[in-house]
Formats: sequence, C-alpha cells, structure tokens
Amino acid sequence: MRPVRIPRLAMLITTAAITALTACSGPPLSHPDSIVGAKVPATYYIALGDSLAQGVQPDAQGASVETTHGYPDQVYAALHGRHLALSLVKLGCPGETTVTMINGGICHYPGGSQLKAADAFLRQHRGQVRLVTLDIGANDPEACSGQPSFSQLAACAVKGIPSAVTHLATIVKELKAAAGPGVRIVGMNYYLPALAEWRTGLSGRTVAWTAEKLAATFNALLGRVYKKAGMRVADVFAAFQTSDFDDHGKTLPRNVALLCQWTWECAAPPRGPNQHANQAGYQVIARTFLHAAGLS
Repeated sequence: MRPVRIPRLAMLITTAAITALTACSGPPLSHPDSIVGAKVPATYYIALGDSLAQGVQPDAQGASVETTHGYPDQVYAALHGRHLALSLVKLGCPGETTVTMINGGICHYPGGSQLKAADAFLRQHRGQVRLVTLDIGANDPEACSGQPSFSQLAACAVKGIPSAVTHLATIVKELKAAAGPGVRIVGMNYYLPALAEWRTGLSGRTVAWTAEKLAATFNALLGRVYKKAGMRVADVFAAFQTSDFDDHGKTLPRNVALLCQWTWECAAPPRGPNQHANQAGYQVIARTFLHAAGLS
C-alpha cells in the first residue's frame, strides 16, 4: 500500500508483562480453550507487515490513521471466542517495505526492525504462538505508487518486483526458524488499487489491463516464496476477483466494482482516493486468511 508516515504506538501493551509469562504449549487451534474458570496459558496471534497489518484507513479529513477495523482485528475476533487466552500482537508498520522490515528505518522496534522484533517475540514465546499472518511487498515497487504509467510499470517489473521477492525469501526463512515447527504462518498476496484507473477512459483501461498482468506475476512470485517455505497463502488477489474484467452486464468490470466497494480508492475527496481497504474489505481479507489457515 502507499507509504504512510504516522507515529507508531508503543510496541504492545507492556513488554515486561509479556516477558514474565511462562512459555508453554497451548491447545491446537481446532479446539476451544478448556474448562471455564480454569487458568489457561497465554497464547498469541501475531500480525506482521505493512499498513494493512495495522488496519489503516482514511479519517474524515483524508489522513491515513490506524484503526481497530483491520484484518488482524477481525481475525482475532473470530478466534478469540474459542480461545479466550489469545492475545493479538500487531507489529505491522505503515509504509514498511521488505527492505525496511529487515533493516528498520520507518517504525521504531526493540532490536531495530520489525523482523528482529518478531524474531525475538517468536523465540521467547515458543509453544504459545497460535497463528502468524504476514503481508509485505506492496510498498517495494515505489515507482508504481500514485498514478501509474507504462514507464513506471516497466520499472516495477525490472527492479522493484525481483528485489522484493528476494528480500521476502529472507524474511520468511527467519520467521520460520524463529517460530519453530508446527506454527501456522500464512502469507498474503495483494489486491490491485491501479484497477481504479479503468474509470478514467481508454488510457486508464490500458493501464488497468497492464497493471493486472504485472500484479498477477508479482503475486504468483510471492506465493511461490511462501509455499517454498512451507507457508500457506491467503489469496486476496483472487478474493477481490482481480482478473475478472467481465462487466457481467454492469457499468464497471467485476474487479473494478469490487475494488471500489472494498477500498477507499474510488471514494470522493477528502477520504479518497486511498488505497487502503475499508472495513468490508478488511473483512474479506480476514476471511481469506482464516480460510487459508484452515480456521474458517
């Protein structure tokens, strides 16, 4: 998503309280937390990535702000009813790229980067982590931000996409090693905000068609990295029906209509255009993660 520069809340509720917890294995995700009134060990769902992993949305003045309506909040709500000792740990950083996730530079984390913070938390809480979700890479092809042109799309293909895929492989390798065996880790691919260009006329339609082909390739590469690492893939690209240019008798193609329905990209100013999902879009993403994790 488009880089957003906003201050980050202090990491988690209190690091000291988390550190004091005794690591021990929780029950499988497919079973509810046990006996009512019994003391159940703390368990965690960790959301990693960019602004989508924080649930960013535009406010009434058009500023992108963190909310509690993102997909991690909705995934957590779906799981918490059966796992009352579960806590949500959101480490996502608005504007994060694969490079800054590894090296830091946008949001402040103990250890210097989101990956180092996630690595430390996962190792410290072995046996307590029920689920890890990850979305990262959309901010890497910076030349694609704003109003895409053919030259910008070409730059994405030549430089931004390959480097993002290489860095993603490093990220997932470290996360898998830190989490240990048996932890569900689900990586997400992306919907395509550039489809909104379809509404601007013939040139916009050409850009939308071209961007979809590029995005399909990029998302396939992301999926390949996740699967090679033994991770599951939340196919948001498919959930948003990104490749369906059929108008089905409507004014807009199916993919453009759903993008406008589930994001702020087609919204009138000051809230739009904004690439972030709205609450309904985040719900679609949450359902896609739950399905991929086998928890829907």
